[in-house]
Amino acid sequence: MAREICLRQLAVRPRTRAELATALARRGISEETAAQVLDRYDEVGIIDDAAFARAWVSSRHAGRGLARRALANELRQRGVDGDTASEALDELDETTEAETARALVERKLRTVRGEPDAVFRRLVGMLARKGYPAGVAIRAVKDAIAAQSAEAAEFAEQIDADALADAEGEIDR
Repeated sequence: MAREICLRQLAVRPRTRAELATALARRGISEETAAQVLDRYDEVGIIDDAAFARAWVSSRHAGRGLARRALANELRQRGVDGDTASEALDELDETTEAETARALVERKLRTVRGEPDAVFRRLVGMLARKGYPAGVAIRAVKDAIAAQSAEAAEFAEQIDADALADAEGEIDR
C-alpha cells in the first residue's frame, strides 16, 4: 500500500522525501513502514532530494524568474534540508540572477504605463515579490528605465540605487 501511494505521487511529478512522508502519514501509514519504504526508494534512487532541488531551482528560475531567496523558501516548504537547498542554489550565481531581473523588467516595461516614479515602484515591487534583493531590483529597474527614453533616463539619473538598497535593507530587519 505504501509503495503504491509513493509511486502514484511520483507519477504526477518528482517529490521530496518529506512530501512523500507527509502523503503516507495522511493515508494512515505508520511511521515505521513509511521509513522503510522511503529508505528503500532513497537507496535505489527513486527519490533524490538533491536532484529534485537542482531541477526545481533550474526550472523555477528559468520559467518564473524567481530569485534565490524565493527559491530557498519554496524548497524549504517542500521539505528540502538547508544544506541540500544551498548546494542547489549555489548553481544560480549573482550574475545570472541580475541578468534574469533585467530581462523580467525589460519584458514588463513594454506593457506598463504611467509616470516614471510609479513605473519604477511597480517594477521594483514585482522583482521583490520574486525574491530579488533590493539592490539587484533597483539597479535592474534603473538601468532598464534609463534605456527607455530621455525623460525616463532623466528620472533614472536621480535614483541612487545603493542608498535605496541600504534603506530597503534597514526596513527588512
